[in-house]
Amino acid sequence: MAEAFVNPQLLSWARQRAGFAVADIASKLKVPEDKVEAWELGLQKPSFSAAQKFAAKTYIPFGFLFLDEPPEERLPLPDLRTVGDNPIGNYSLELRDTILIASERQDWYRDYCLSEDRDKLDWVGCCSIENFASALATTKELLGGHLSERPKQFDQYLRQLISRIEDIGALVMRNSVVGNSTTRHLSTDEFRGFAITDDYAPVIFINATDTPQAQLFTLIHELAHLLVGESGVSDLNPKNGNRIEIFCNRIAAEFLVPTGEFQRAWQHEITDWRRNLPDLSLHFHVSQWVIARRALEHAYIDDKTYWTFYREVLTAFNKKKKDQAGGPSYYQLINTRYSRKLASAVASEALSGRMLFRDAQHLIGVKPDNLKSFAEKVLNW
Repeated sequence: MAEAFVNPQLLSWARQRAGFAVADIASKLKVPEDKVEAWELGLQKPSFSAAQKFAAKTYIPFGFLFLDEPPEERLPLPDLRTVGDNPIGNYSLELRDTILIASERQDWYRDYCLSEDRDKLDWVGCCSIENFASALATTKELLGGHLSERPKQFDQYLRQLISRIEDIGALVMRNSVVGNSTTRHLSTDEFRGFAITDDYAPVIFINATDTPQAQLFTLIHELAHLLVGESGVSDLNPKNGNRIEIFCNRIAAEFLVPTGEFQRAWQHEITDWRRNLPDLSLHFHVSQWVIARRALEHAYIDDKTYWTFYREVLTAFNKKKKDQAGGPSYYQLINTRYSRKLASAVASEALSGRMLFRDAQHLIGVKPDNLKSFAEKVLNW
């Protein structure tokens, strides 16, 4: 069997980059651990087949294993997450690949907009971080700021806001895994969302592992990023000290639950603070989690109380999701994972003969034989 003259240093780099121990990659390749160790020490060479599998399991191009040294990899977006006042400064492979997937689709959609002679989006970057009042007014103008116009249920409100944000030109993507890989899960412990600014194809990505309640807040937070023209990865921690995150958190909080009205409605005399949640949730048309977050921001509850409540919400959400039979169809997920706006544009280009069906499948995951059916049943063509 032909040997692959790979660089042993690159084997070790690829394994560690993927976060695997020697035992992990040996198990995935179904080979003894000492064989992997021999490859990485340069004592043996893997076969071409084994080297190809090694590259696939560590999520790198096969050709990387033949480089003289590991490629320099920069963070694909600014890291705005903090521990205290210090940036975290490290992305998992899952987050990095998710950003690259979103960026690739953004690039395609930008070219599509240019080919259609569309105008630049005048709202992207139109606000200043130095003028909160103006930014909040712009958010209300774009999305509608009247409480009476909001659907009563927060999940309906979330869908309405996503639709409005796509109507004004952004691509909104929500996913809990990397692309379509159900074995590569995203973590809310690492990030809640990110924004990628662009004059034609701005992107909002929401980590769908998070509760739908929290996703509503994330959506407005990331929109605020686009309004001030600041790309970045967010954790939405109320204690985040980054000035951009503070600003975007404030926009989301004030848009969803205005301070003055919240302060007037909160009942301090109630012994159990949670008894405030149902009524205020219905009043503002948001989730009880958003109300709890506002209570923390106004020092009506402390950090420990808030995080205990959030963990309860997250646990209940995960249990409900696990107990639910089935779920949305794969094609319904396409609109969520890659944005309905993108899916519609790709399907239109492919069905009109202006792009190859295989390229369409790469972008939105719909097989060529099913693209027409997808357009009819999901896009309502």
